[in-house]
Amino acid sequence: MNRIWPAFLHWPQGLPEPHFLWPQFLWLLLLLPVLVLVYLWMQRRKKKLALRYASLALVREAVGKRVGWRRHIPPLLLLAALTALIVASARPVAVVSLPSNQQTIILAMDVSGSMRATDVEPNRLVAAQNAAKAFLKALPRDVKVGVVAFAGSAQVAQLPTVNRDDLVTAIDRFQLQRATATGNAIVISLATLFPNAGIELQQLSFDRARAMGRSLDQAPPTQSEFIPVPPGSYNSAAIIMLTDGQRTTGVDPVEAAKMAADRGVKVYTVGIGTVDGETIGFEGWSMRVRLDEETLKAIAQKTAAEYYYAGTAQDLQKVYESLSSRLTLEKKETEVSSLFALLGAALVLLAAGLSIWWFNRLL
Repeated sequence: MNRIWPAFLHWPQGLPEPHFLWPQFLWLLLLLPVLVLVYLWMQRRKKKLALRYASLALVREAVGKRVGWRRHIPPLLLLAALTALIVASARPVAVVSLPSNQQTIILAMDVSGSMRATDVEPNRLVAAQNAAKAFLKALPRDVKVGVVAFAGSAQVAQLPTVNRDDLVTAIDRFQLQRATATGNAIVISLATLFPNAGIELQQLSFDRARAMGRSLDQAPPTQSEFIPVPPGSYNSAAIIMLTDGQRTTGVDPVEAAKMAADRGVKVYTVGIGTVDGETIGFEGWSMRVRLDEETLKAIAQKTAAEYYYAGTAQDLQKVYESLSSRLTLEKKETEVSSLFALLGAALVLLAAGLSIWWFNRLL
C-alpha cells in the first residue's frame, strides 16, 4: 500500500497518517487555488463590465444588497465537492471498526475447588457464571459459543451452538472438582474447534513421556498433518480461558498455547482471585491458592491475545464486556473512497439546489 504524500501536504503530528492507494492523484489538489484565482478574476471582471453601464450598475447594486454573500456559497460548495472527489480518486484507506469474522468462541472456565472462595462476591464461581451469562447476551445471535469446564481434567460442557438457553444451562450445571489443568483446557478447546484435526491429549502425553526417556508399549495416537500459521491469524474462532489458580496437573499450558498459536487461534486469559496467594477454607478444610499470572500472560502473548485481571465481580463483568466488543468488532484497514465520492456528490447537489432556489439558475 502506498503511503507517499505529495511534498506540499503536511499531516499534523500525533494523528495517524492516512493511506492512499493512488496518492499521485492528490497532486490535482494544486488545481484548487488556481480555480479560486479564476473565480476572483471573474468577479472582478464582472464589476468592471458593470461600471460601463450606469443603469446596469444601479441594478447590480440593488440586487447585491438583497443577495449579498449568498452568491459565493454555491461556488464554495462546488469547490468543496471537487476536493472530496479528488481525495476519492486517490483511493483513501482508513482504519475503521467493522463486524468481526469471529464465528465461534470457546469459554474455558475453571471449576476447581478454589472457586468457592468468597473474596469475589458472592463467590468466584457464581461471579464467573454471572459474567459469562452476561457475555452471552452481549454477543450477536449468529456467533456460536461452546463451553469447556476444567479442574483436574477438562471436558466439553456444551458443544458450540447459537442456542443461548443451552449455554446458560451448561454454565449453571458446573460441579466443583479438585486440581487445575489449564493446559488440558486449551487442548480440549482446540479439539472442539477442530474436531477433524486429530488433536488429542494422549499425543501430548506420549511426546512428554518420550522426551523423559520412558519406554512406551503403545504407538502414539495419529495426528493430522497441518502447516503452522502465524499466531492470531485465524479469525473464525477464539478461546477465552478463566482461572483462579495455577496448573497442578495435566499438560503444560505453555505447550498447549503453542498448539493454539500454530493454528492461529487466540487464547484470551482472565485471572480472578489473589496474585500473592492465600489460604482459603471451607467445609472444615483449607487450601493454598495463588493466581499464576506469569503463565496466563505467556499464554496470551504466545497466541497474540491479551491477559485480563479481575479482582472483583464488577471487574470481571467489565472484562467480559471488553472481550465482547473486541471479539465482535475489529479494526481493519478499509478503502473509504465511496464515502468521499458520496460527500462530493451531495455537495454538488446542494450547490445546484441553492443556486436554483436563490438565483433561478444552475450555478
